Amino acid sequence: MLLKTILNKIEKFKSFVYKKTWLESVEEGQSIMVRVLARKNSRGECAHCGKSCPTYDTQAMRIYEYVPLWGIKVFFHYAPRRVKCKEHGIHVERVPWAEGKEHLTKSYKSFLAHWAKRLAWKDVSEAFRTSWENVYRAVKWVVNYGLAHREWDDVKQIGVDELAVFKGHRYLTCVYQLDKEHRRLLWCGMNRTTKTLLRFFRDFGKERCSRLQFVMSDMWRPYLKVIEKKAVNALNILDRFHIMKKFNEAIDKVRRQEIKKLEIKEKENVLVNSRWLLLKKAVNLTQKQIYRLSQLLKINLASVKSYLLREDFQRFWSYTSPKWANKFLDDWTRRTMRTKLGPMKKVAKMLRTHKELILNWFRANGELSSGPVEGLNNKAKLAIKKAYGFRTLNCLQIALYHQLGQLKEPPSTHRFC
Repeated sequence: MLLKTILNKIEKFKSFVYKKTWLESVEEGQSIMVRVLARKNSRGECAHCGKSCPTYDTQAMRIYEYVPLWGIKVFFHYAPRRVKCKEHGIHVERVPWAEGKEHLTKSYKSFLAHWAKRLAWKDVSEAFRTSWENVYRAVKWVVNYGLAHREWDDVKQIGVDELAVFKGHRYLTCVYQLDKEHRRLLWCGMNRTTKTLLRFFRDFGKERCSRLQFVMSDMWRPYLKVIEKKAVNALNILDRFHIMKKFNEAIDKVRRQEIKKLEIKEKENVLVNSRWLLLKKAVNLTQKQIYRLSQLLKINLASVKSYLLREDFQRFWSYTSPKWANKFLDDWTRRTMRTKLGPMKKVAKMLRTHKELILNWFRANGELSSGPVEGLNNKAKLAIKKAYGFRTLNCLQIALYHQLGQLKEPPSTHRFC
């Protein structure tokens, strides 16, 4: 079977024909060249309006890179015509295999973007003997198409969280769709300020905002402020993961303070290497750690009291009624405020301040949890590592949308498996 026959089967273009193919030696080795010609008496299309227009003149030969065959690079050779459009004047014609002055064909960009989902961008560029910039441009083209054709009307549940990126405590605000049948990245923007999240809600639209049922977030004040203002019909549920994270931070602070006191008094440091004994879940402890923890709990220490307060609070999540959960929360915060444990008292004050938002978890019947948000955050971190080489926010956003956005792909004559 001739190469031209194969191309006509999988990549046939109306008004264009494959004339001849040949091998040509280049610096990187052999390449397959394919001459493309416009059909006789055919008219070119205006690049702006797509209307057929008379030919004005023909430009010099251009080369377009196509999907490699048997590890050999393939190029289309075509001399584009300039057409004379009544509305837009004289312009280079629109060709169906590429856009504008792009030297990569649409099929090759789809091919590179497909592999960039599976491999690191650098690995893709090395495997197919192309540049990292070509891989980036291919992914960008696919993402831009997907963003222009995505649907937001089915979004009922969203999660908002920040992601640490670049250096120097710089953050990316990520908004995820959390509906069980469709979990994906909806939007991301630099910084974690009020203005950042407001941009998402402006893009999302008032009508869609009014249809939101649940919003999962942490206790970051700028987020809470915007959600209260924009998602007026939705229940704002505080992320359980971040609440328990505050407990662990408080326990660790009490432990460090107590170690310093023991050192000052020159007493035996029984808390040495005890950090993870107090912070890990009981089910994740080893047999040796379980024994050490049991010995530690027999000693009257502030760290132990903090640990027991956290373990006691775990009963809060077992309630099903908001009324009884509220009663337990009031009782727990009252008991904690009577202690001399400063960091734990700070947690109790935080729980009192955000009590209504915390109780929304029960009003939603435990339907939402922080699991999907943290899972998508982990995938986002992996996508960042796979992209390598990005230095700008735009490149970072493209990598995340490509991996997590579940975007619609550009139409193609065949899929790359």
